[in-house]
Order: sequence, then structure tokens, then C-alpha cells
Amino acid sequence: MTDTQGGLRGWSAGRRGSLSRLRFTSLRLRLVLVFGLVALTAAVSASGIAYWLNREAVLTRAQDAVLRDFRQEMQNRAGALPEHPTQDQLQRAASQMAASSQRFSVLLVAQDADGKTVYGNSGGINGFALEDVPKTLRAAVTRRQEVSDTNKEPYHLYWQRVTEDGTPYLVAGTRVIGGGPTGYMAKSLEPEAKDLNSLAWSLGIATGLALIGAALLAQAAATTVLKPVHRLGVAARRLGEGKLDTRLQVSGTDELADLSRTFNNAAEALEQRVAEMAARDDASRRFVADMSHELRTPLTAITAVTEVLEEELEAETGSMDPMIEPAVRLVVSETRRLNDLVENLMEVTRFDAGTARLVLDDVDVADQITACIDARAWLDAVELDVERGLHARLDPRRLDVILANLIGNALKHGGSPVRVSVRQADDSVVIQVRDHGPGIPEDVLPHVFDRFYKASASRPRSEGSGLGLSIALENAHIHGGEITAANSPEGGAVFTLRLPRDASELTEENGEGGRDTKTDQHRPGEEGS
Repeated sequence: MTDTQGGLRGWSAGRRGSLSRLRFTSLRLRLVLVFGLVALTAAVSASGIAYWLNREAVLTRAQDAVLRDFRQEMQNRAGALPEHPTQDQLQRAASQMAASSQRFSVLLVAQDADGKTVYGNSGGINGFALEDVPKTLRAAVTRRQEVSDTNKEPYHLYWQRVTEDGTPYLVAGTRVIGGGPTGYMAKSLEPEAKDLNSLAWSLGIATGLALIGAALLAQAAATTVLKPVHRLGVAARRLGEGKLDTRLQVSGTDELADLSRTFNNAAEALEQRVAEMAARDDASRRFVADMSHELRTPLTAITAVTEVLEEELEAETGSMDPMIEPAVRLVVSETRRLNDLVENLMEVTRFDAGTARLVLDDVDVADQITACIDARAWLDAVELDVERGLHARLDPRRLDVILANLIGNALKHGGSPVRVSVRQADDSVVIQVRDHGPGIPEDVLPHVFDRFYKASASRPRSEGSGLGLSIALENAHIHGGEITAANSPEGGAVFTLRLPRDASELTEENGEGGRDTKTDQHRPGEEGS
């Protein structure tokens, strides 16, 4: 039983440690993610703004230069043509315009003397054509505007950006004022697009580097912040395990240093308080033990006298005065009760001091229960349901104490018949003691094993001392077993004792091998709760 409990405690502690490490890792991950998201947002925002500003600047600069050159060429070249030029004139003017510094394609459209529409293309037959100009742009260019104070010219220069086969172009058009050809221009923006793509790649790389740098900074910051937190968690676990001398090394003046100082102060106060409580507890145990031992000497003499008086009471001569007979019986009863109380107190002090030891032997459970009942003359009041041949390696004296307390408590508070049943469950022996009384009140059930607890406050001087069930539970615990109390659905209280079939492992772990001379001399009897 103890091995299993220790294993469970170890597993639980390891699991708590794993969960703690997972929590720290999760916190570290959250810090890194927050840093990364902040850096990513800032880098993307800065890169987007920078790209947009540079894009507008590059395109506007290129566009303004091309449109300015095109307007100048339209004034100089196309404006010098006659009102009804020939196709050769248009072709020659378009070629001259295309040879400007901006190197754009030109298309001139006009009507000759016969009213026929003629075209002049700087690129020849397969060059820039009217179909390459968006319809909306053509309509805007040829639309005549009303001349007013705010609009001095009937025709204006219009432009539009288009994409052809993945390549961006700037297309513009205007008409010569006062009669003349309509001119269109197309300029490839591929160099500018390449420059913008290079800029986008550069900004993307810069964003990635910023993200990596933010992750590294977050990792460093998380390590700086979480290392003291981890040390604090380890110290708190050690403190929870009972290592009250645990302290943290404090350095710095930040909030974590203040937290470490607070932890150290709390640990020091806790250690001092526990030491004071332990000292008072030791003093109390020593007082009870010393008092019990001191009482045994006069009790031995008193017990001898009461035995003589009891023999006089049971004698048939009738020599005792009938007037003092009730007082003598009271003295005998109270002396026996006081003797049992002292012995019980000594047993309790052994459990509290950790000096109680097991003296193991091979026990026939059925014979042990029968001997316990027979020794106390309970055979007529107890029903047995025990299989013969069920053996266990236990301490027979302590098992007798447990059984005497459970059965005696059932007879005292529940009344006969009391049913005792035994069964084997895996590697354990399960003994149930059930009475047919009114049962245990629900508010009393959690306290039936408490020391000096009595269900009825109006009967403080009941026959029991309130230590019997507590001693029975301690004897079960020292075997690695357990006792539980409950109410049967059919009526009455049920106490269930579960003990291992072999308690040798407990004695080996605790280094027990010798005989327990202190506890071997004592049998608490059938003290109830």
C-alpha cells in the first residue's frame, strides 16, 4: 500500500513538474508570438507604406517626364503639320516624335484633303495601332470641351495605365488645338516595374530579418523573465514538499526581485511558525507520555486494591456493607476505565512519535477473529461469516486491537446481533463489521475516527474515551490499510477494514525487524468511540 501511494505521489509530482514546464514553455511561446506579431505588424506596415510611397514617386516621375515630352512633341511636330496632312507626312512626324528622349511609340490620326482617315505609326505596319488605345481614352481625347473661364482649351491631354501581356504601359492622347491630327502615345513601364519588384523583394527580406530579430529578442527577453519565474516555481514546489529552508537568491531591484524577497520572507516566517508548532507539539506529546507513565505507578496500586474489593463483592459471604457496595462498584468501574484511558493515551503518543512498530506473524484470519470474540465473551452477540484457511502476514496483536474496537463499538452503539464478514480482494483482506442499530448521523460520519470525538455532546461521560476508533485507524494505517465508515442501505452502520495480506514490505522499508517491546505489553481492549 505504501509503495503504491509513494509511486502515485512520485507520478503526481513528476506530472506536476511536466505540466509546470509545459506552462513555462507555453508562456515563452506566447511571448515570442507577441513579439513576432508586433514586429511583423510594424515591419509590414512600414514596408507597405515605403513601397506605396516609392511606387507613386517612381511612377509619377516617369509618367510626368513622358507626358511632358509627348505634349512638347505634339506642339512642335504635330502642330507644324497642315490641317489635312497626307499619310507620309503623318508617318514622318510620328517617327520624329518617337525619336525623343523618352522613346515612346506614337500614333497620329488625321483626315486628308479627300476626307479620308489616314494614320501615321512610328513602328510601321505592326507598330502601335488605334485598337491598342482603350475606348474610354479615345472618347475622352476626341470629345470637345466647352470653353469657359475655368476651361480655356477645347481639348486636353488624357492618360491611362494599362497592362498588356503582363507588361505595364502608359497610354496617353491629345488633339492639336485649332485643327490638326490626334496623337496617341504608348510607353512601356517595365523598367519601373522591375525597380518596384526589386524594392518589394528588398522590403520583404527586411521584414523577414526584422521578424527573425524580433523572435531572437523575444527569446532573450523570455529567458530573462522566465528564468526567475522558473526558479520561483521550483522553490515553491520544494517548500510544498516540506523543505522549509528553501530560499531564493535575490539580485536586482525590479519586480521579480521584490517577488523573490517576498517569497523568502514568507518562507522564513513559515519555517519559524512550523518550528514553533512542532516544538509545542513535541512538548504536548512528551507531556502526555510522561503523564501517562507517571499515572501507571499509582494506577497499578489502585488497580490491585480495586481487584481485592471486586473479589469481596463477588464473594458469597456477603461481608461487605450493602451501603457502600454501590460506591465500591463505581470505584472499580472508574478505575478500570481510567486504566484503559491511560493505556490508550500511551498508545496514541507512540503513534504520534512514530515509535509504533509491527511485529508480523502468519495469521489465520478466521481464528484471529474467533479468538478476539471469545476472549471478550461476545460469541452470543456476533454472527461470523468467515472462510477458513484465509491467511495473512500481519501483526496479530494490532489486528486484535482493531477488531476489538470495531466489534465493541458496534455492540455498544448499534446493539446485537453484529455481523462480521471476511472476504479476499486481490492482495487484500476485507473485513466488514455491521450492526443493526440506527446507523451513524450524516454529520457525524466525517468525524467518527477523530480523537475524543463523541456524537452526543449531552453524554460527555460515556463509557468510551473517544480514542478507540482513532487507535484502530492508526493500527490499520501502520499495516498500510484503511478503515471506512458508512451506513448500510438496509439499516445500521458498516465499518470496512482493508488490510494487505502481506505487510512485510512495510517493515523492510522502515527497517523494522525486532520485536516491539513497548507495544507488546499493552492491549487497549474494546474501547469504543
